[in-house]
Amino acid sequence: MIRPLLLSFLLTSSLIACNPERVHYTNELKAEMADSKIKRITNADIIETVDELGGKISTVMEKELTVQLQKTTNPVERAKLCRLKNLPRAKAIAERYDVDIRLLGEPDIQNMTLNIKERDILDAYLYSVKQKQSPISNIQKINDTLLVYNSVVPGNSPICRACFGNQETPFAVWHLGFQKREVVRRMNSSVKKKKS
Repeated sequence: MIRPLLLSFLLTSSLIACNPERVHYTNELKAEMADSKIKRITNADIIETVDELGGKISTVMEKELTVQLQKTTNPVERAKLCRLKNLPRAKAIAERYDVDIRLLGEPDIQNMTLNIKERDILDAYLYSVKQKQSPISNIQKINDTLLVYNSVVPGNSPICRACFGNQETPFAVWHLGFQKREVVRRMNSSVKKKKS
């Protein structure tokens, strides 16, 4: 008699303890669980995703900055725009994609806060522009966690004149720094959307 009673008590207590309402899944927990799953992603997959995102973001940013620069002739306001201040889309894109968006020019070749690889790429881009070549976009792996997408702004763009007008050669480069973890997370979400 005691044994069935003890068995029913244990069964009831285990069912109460396993109440699924006690576990609350947040979006952060779901993302963390998805990140911890083992996935096979190649470097080529990551580069392809960065290239696609970088191309889209640099195109949108170039269009947005050009439109905003054409709205004002005030040098102070233009300087803020060139530093990507007062550009609501820049802030929104940076937050949405967790990307570092910057507009770099010839003076940044000497900018010691940039990685040596980034400065070398800028120098190579400047040389290409001076040789009247059309440089293509470039992706550099800076370290194990950071990838940088670079894209040269056309020399006839108002961005070059407004933001770097004191340079001998019209030259500006979009610098987009992507965190590898965020790129992989984006790849996972795009795969899920394709499946459904």
